[in-house]
Amino acid sequence: MTGIRCPSARRPEQNKHRLADGWQGSTIRSILENPRYTGYAFFGRWARQEMLLDPDDVAAGHVTRFRRASADRVVRSRKPAHPEIISVEDFTAVQLARRSRAAGGLEARRKLERGPKATKWTYAFRGRVRCDHCKRKMEGTPRDTRIYYRCAARTLVPGSPALTDHPKNIYLPEAALLGPLNSYIHDAFSEDQRDATVDAMLGVAGDVNVNSQRTADAQRRLTQAKTRLARLTQAIEAGADLEALIEPLNRAREERDAAAEELARTPAGSELGRADVEALVDSLADAGRQVISASPARLQELYEEIGLELVYNAKERMVDVTIRPPRRVSTRVRGGT
Repeated sequence: MTGIRCPSARRPEQNKHRLADGWQGSTIRSILENPRYTGYAFFGRWARQEMLLDPDDVAAGHVTRFRRASADRVVRSRKPAHPEIISVEDFTAVQLARRSRAAGGLEARRKLERGPKATKWTYAFRGRVRCDHCKRKMEGTPRDTRIYYRCAARTLVPGSPALTDHPKNIYLPEAALLGPLNSYIHDAFSEDQRDATVDAMLGVAGDVNVNSQRTADAQRRLTQAKTRLARLTQAIEAGADLEALIEPLNRAREERDAAAEELARTPAGSELGRADVEALVDSLADAGRQVISASPARLQELYEEIGLELVYNAKERMVDVTIRPPRRVSTRVRGGT
């Protein structure tokens, strides 16, 4: 789609959680599978259903769900209602290709679904290493008996700004990071270093001010998303075209979920006292004792427990490490590979 900006680039204020680095395959697929983009108007593709929120507790009330309607209830306009983006022939070809693939049975259908790939290797930092150039997660890749985390420029979206200075391939050897990082975690949460770690997290012996601006921004985006959802729901109840509102509904839900996730990872209060930080350090002491001798599978669990996040800067050969337990204060350490 040359010259046409992707949705997150066209409306960045509504897609702050996205990179806006170009068209994604999932976005193009949704266009190819939506008959409205052929230029014709469609009505009745979705049906509203009222369901009990809790079948065991009628007093809990109802919740509205939208389900795809059966083909005999869908109505199409006789003439084009707006400019087309894809032709009817291309749309039909895509549907036939999808159906022929699905006809292959469960195994073929599974290949259409996204999900973690099965592998005989266990990557300790799986899903935790990001490339500083493009902010994407780096993928684990084995070479002989060694494990690396790689970010390949060829997998970037064509035209992405990150391509201007992104190396062809970026590799981070796991062995170079595993030992120093685990030693740091072990020492930082050991009994001997407990007070020093608490002081480092506080900055000084006293209260630490958490980033209230970030919390306020996330709360504002959450409120705006909930407001849009309420207005869209009211419009549907008033008789507005449901088909035209499905995409705005989905976008509002995505923004709501993204803001809620950010709030969940941000401390609820504006200040944490020394006692709060001491309790946090004590809760992570057991994880600190285990990292030295833990297996890669166990390390995945321990890193999840402490909220480990890594960003690799290949140019400086530095890894920025963040320990961010859920709903807790974070501390940062910087080290070379």
